[in-house]
Amino acid sequence: MRHYEIVFIVHPDQSEQVPAMIERYRHTVTSRNGKMHRLEDWGRRQLSYSIQKMHKAHYVLMNIECNQEALAELEHSFKFNDAVLRHLIVKMERAWTTPSPMMKEEKAKSVLDRPAREAERREGSEKRDAAEKPATPEAKPAEAGA
Repeated sequence: MRHYEIVFIVHPDQSEQVPAMIERYRHTVTSRNGKMHRLEDWGRRQLSYSIQKMHKAHYVLMNIECNQEALAELEHSFKFNDAVLRHLIVKMERAWTTPSPMMKEEKAKSVLDRPAREAERREGSEKRDAAEKPATPEAKPAEAGA
């Protein structure tokens, strides 16, 4: 069996259907004695150029090991699914299981943004705490007639 890397782009209006599509493609591979080594849902991203007047699309990456029959079935599924705007299948030398550069970049962004988000959260909670505390009443002079 050979190793393949597959990237497919889904119509942005069909983003809710992506998990079902992934499961269908996974079943196609595994039912024919194939293996899925890596699966990454990159989510909705900006396209570098418009496709069918769309500027954003949902990206999915799969690394699989399968025979020619399963690959032909997958390619047939991509071609005749109107929700799939583009697909790319590349033969690989070995199975890739490590996160792709896209996922590493996303994790790095979230790690880099985390201190800034925590600082904003602390500042927000300090402001909220200050607003919730009642102002201390100033000492009033004692009334003589009471």
